[in-house]
Amino acid sequence: MRPLPEADPGTPDVRSPLRYLWWNARRQAAPLWAGIGFAVVWWLAQSLVPTVLGKGIDAVRGKETGTLLAWSAVLFGLGLLQAFSGVMRHRMAVFNWLSAAYRTVQVTARQATRLGATLPKRLSTGEVVSVGNSDIAHIGNAMDILLRGTGSVVAIATIAAIMLSTAWELGLLVLIGVPLMSAVVGPLLKPLHRRQREQRELQGELSTRAADIVAGLRVLRGIGGERVFAERYRLESQQVRQAGVRVVRVESLLEGVQILLPGLLIAAVTAIGASFAVDHRISAGQLVAFYTYAVFLIAPMRTLIEAADKLTKGHVAAKRVIRILAIEPEVSGGDGGSPGGELHDEASGVRVRPGTFTALTASTPEQAAEIADRLGRYAEGQVRFGGVPLASLPVAEVRSRILVADNAARLFTGRLRDELDVAGASDEAVAEALHAACAEDIVESLPDGLDAHVAEAGREFSGGQQQRLRLARALITDPEVLILVEPTSAVDAHSEARIADRLAKARAGKTTLVCTTSPLVLDRTDHVIYVEDGAVQAEGPHRELLAASPAYAGTVTRGED
Repeated sequence: MRPLPEADPGTPDVRSPLRYLWWNARRQAAPLWAGIGFAVVWWLAQSLVPTVLGKGIDAVRGKETGTLLAWSAVLFGLGLLQAFSGVMRHRMAVFNWLSAAYRTVQVTARQATRLGATLPKRLSTGEVVSVGNSDIAHIGNAMDILLRGTGSVVAIATIAAIMLSTAWELGLLVLIGVPLMSAVVGPLLKPLHRRQREQRELQGELSTRAADIVAGLRVLRGIGGERVFAERYRLESQQVRQAGVRVVRVESLLEGVQILLPGLLIAAVTAIGASFAVDHRISAGQLVAFYTYAVFLIAPMRTLIEAADKLTKGHVAAKRVIRILAIEPEVSGGDGGSPGGELHDEASGVRVRPGTFTALTASTPEQAAEIADRLGRYAEGQVRFGGVPLASLPVAEVRSRILVADNAARLFTGRLRDELDVAGASDEAVAEALHAACAEDIVESLPDGLDAHVAEAGREFSGGQQQRLRLARALITDPEVLILVEPTSAVDAHSEARIADRLAKARAGKTTLVCTTSPLVLDRTDHVIYVEDGAVQAEGPHRELLAASPAYAGTVTRGED
């Protein structure tokens, strides 16, 4: 049994959708060729049955018992060969489907991790979700259909050769009829794929809408907007349903044509074959064989139409996948090395001194967030880390040394201990971080404590509880530089005061920057930097700034005396 997925999916070719599909095929060339081989044998075993059956009928008419037994044995052998090759073909088809699908999941997940904050800026949630919902299946189907599609071509060619050698008129009818039917069906595929593409786009938009509603459900309920957005979701879901109906209409027409046209071909072959049998140009057995061939041809012909459909869908899916794979991160790193020390944002003038508990207060929250993004290398900027340009350091090194924790971070599904401790910390370190974040009561309220299972996005926790758990996770990581963006905005004043005290002690002697306007937090910091209009306007201890800077005082007291 081959293990899936592969440990290393490789580097995909993203120059075009066809190149991506070809890259997938090359990565699984051995099982693909093996599957094609079994599929060819499987189809050939079936395509030879009518000939053997015709020979047996002629033997019965001629009362040749020995010949009848011989052809019966051949028919039995073909049955065994068909059964074995059919099982192996199916096994290889499933393996090839899974290989291509898993490989696509791996490369897209790896790219999503590489892109980080760039991905949601460039693509909607729905577009990314649709890759996992449908596109991986279409790419798997494209690899799967190569097996049966290739075998069906060989089967049709074999049948045509047999019929040409027996009665060239019938063989020519088949050779002309098969391409003609494909030509008739072909024009139906284009509107089908267009409607399928429209349906997928609407589904992606609906997924995005659903994600937005779920993420902001509390806010919507608070402002009474839940019903409005539910109505919008209902209307968009109806659009998706209508798009699905339009797709099914074309699919039903395609199904009907695929039955009607082969049926006409069967009728023509049977009628001409019967006239040949009456004129003794072919035997009764050959007439039965021709009729059976005409019936049997429906299967490989439908497989060819299915192959055209699935390969086209695979091409469209590959186009969506490479759209993600071709995105480059907004920020990139160099290959320089590392001193560390003071973190300096030249655009604003903000300097985060090493080993101090610093606060950054801005006249608007957006300014503080922009500075935090530049300091954490999530946005381009002239930032120096101990005198070394931050852009010269590898991104992986920056991420391991500077942690930006904001309220957009999520709790993931899994055991709570595993979701909080991503660095393999000791039990003591985890307990200290939970204490500093005032999150011990959350863990104690859970029946299984740290072994409790966290639901998707931590939805069983309130906003304040999620914020405290995210703060604990950041503290457990214990980075060289910790940048916290509004870490106490969702907690009550009593908890906020305790967190401020404990946070200062937990990060004593370590470089910490807190972006906040909370007086409770600001009063416990070593140094405060006030930013207005994107530049530092004042800095110093919190109480001194309150007396010396009216703008600062107005910001942190929100205009209250």
